[in-house]
Amino acid sequence: MRSLSRRELLAAAAVAKVVAARPKGYLVDSLHLFSDDQQRFPYHRNATYRPPPKTVEAYSAFVREVKIDHTVIIHSEVYQDDHRYLRYAFEHEPSPGYFKGTCLFDPIDPKTPARIEELVHSLPGRIVGIRIHEFHSPQTAPTTTGPMRDRDLRSAGMKNTWRKMRDLGLGIEMQSIPYYAPQVRALAEEFPEMAVQMDHFGLPTYGDQAQYEEVIRLAKLPRVYLRVEGLTKPAWYGDPRQFARRAYDAFGPDRLIWGGYGGNVQRFEKTLLLIDELFGFASEEERVKIRGLNAMKLFGFPL
Repeated sequence: MRSLSRRELLAAAAVAKVVAARPKGYLVDSLHLFSDDQQRFPYHRNATYRPPPKTVEAYSAFVREVKIDHTVIIHSEVYQDDHRYLRYAFEHEPSPGYFKGTCLFDPIDPKTPARIEELVHSLPGRIVGIRIHEFHSPQTAPTTTGPMRDRDLRSAGMKNTWRKMRDLGLGIEMQSIPYYAPQVRALAEEFPEMAVQMDHFGLPTYGDQAQYEEVIRLAKLPRVYLRVEGLTKPAWYGDPRQFARRAYDAFGPDRLIWGGYGGNVQRFEKTLLLIDELFGFASEEERVKIRGLNAMKLFGFPL
């Protein structure tokens, strides 16, 4: 039998180290994936940025290595309403039923509710929600054309999209600056049975303390969740650990969801340390919820 080379032994030791460092409980990741084949899966003409490839094949090798249980693919703005690469990822997942995903459509387009329903029915059990982006300055009007972001949260079209998601038993993922939290709250109150996620701690660095209080007020609605990732440097809120504690005190350990595990072994290890740093005040049982158990339940992965 062939003996292992030094390189193979070092690689095996590195994997063993990662597996040993993996905490107990479920780990649920979320991320964008990008094809390396621009002919087959081109970026949309209205893409808001043009990232390097992050293929499902490379990502699948990573999650097998570090033993992430499931992943929600956040369908990116680079593809807009073209979901072909999302479908491809479902067809090439690490194991059967591993992936779920969000969709992206123009939330004020009258055709969107029907298009969402068609996509959901064509991918049974795979779509968990729609992602909506609201970043424009309060001094500017909402958009009506172009990239599918910054649409009017108060419009009838927006409400029709939320209603369709509610009727389909799905949710909303908001990537919005704190200024728009009251408008998000109004929609969440109109559809109280539907889960709403606020991305990246509610993007506190895009607002001030007074505006962020409106994000905290969302915690009073029992179906609003806070995705707690991306808080790595001090801003107006000071120590990130104290800020994480404020979010924890408002939303509780059952409505906090960690968002991303890095995509490579080095970043994965740093992410695990960061979770423990930010939420070191929480019990290990509560950190198990934040790292993945809450997401397993919210997105309907089998426990």
